[in-house]
Amino acid sequence: MVLKKKPSDPWPTITGEYEVGNPESPVAVCTCGSHLHNADLIKAGAALAGPCKTENIGIEKMVANVIANPNIRFVLVTGMEVKGHITGQAVEAFTQSGIDKEGRIIGAKGAIPFIQNLTPEAIERWKEQVEAVMMLNTEDIGAITSKVKELASKDPGALDVEPMAIEIKEGGEEEEAGGLKPMAAEMVEVRGRMRGIDTAVTNVGLLNKLQAGIYVGKIEGIALGMTVVLVLFGLILRVAGGV
Repeated sequence: MVLKKKPSDPWPTITGEYEVGNPESPVAVCTCGSHLHNADLIKAGAALAGPCKTENIGIEKMVANVIANPNIRFVLVTGMEVKGHITGQAVEAFTQSGIDKEGRIIGAKGAIPFIQNLTPEAIERWKEQVEAVMMLNTEDIGAITSKVKELASKDPGALDVEPMAIEIKEGGEEEEAGGLKPMAAEMVEVRGRMRGIDTAVTNVGLLNKLQAGIYVGKIEGIALGMTVVLVLFGLILRVAGGV
């Protein structure tokens, strides 16, 4: 019989639009932008099933609930991809590569794929504990429930660690004198865009200088050419007059 561990109490630790099944099941189902009949997924053997719509706070909440239960070893990523956020692809990239020094999910293609509430230990626990099984852009409940059953039959047993509890604070909710306080991820994105604008302005300035130099060079060339022509014309007249 495979190893089973007691999840955190309470579990799940973060509230959300999901249904809860047997906490000893090795499968959690992320339906991305789709609202499927989660009861069927739970009946098929999922420990947790529900949507994950954003590539930042949504992923953080899912990670928090999964690493709080060492029995979960597979995360089935299915349903329709979320336009703009591209959350399903972000989950896969996060599981494979983690984040960079600015908190951006390496390889994620979504709009703001920044992680700000997960510690390095939490990220490593996720990567060690689960395998992301990709089954994106389908809402075929029969195919999805079959996959849940298949993964449940491959249960490797719980990761032999204690549940990890983390706190998720949603950014952008604190008020400041100037209005809403922006999320750290948004600030990084803004700084990146500002750096891009600075570079573009610098390049435009250099281009203008180059064009101005070319224009001045053309004027000087024309003036020099006219001077040479006038000198030659004067010499010709002098020679002709001497004859």
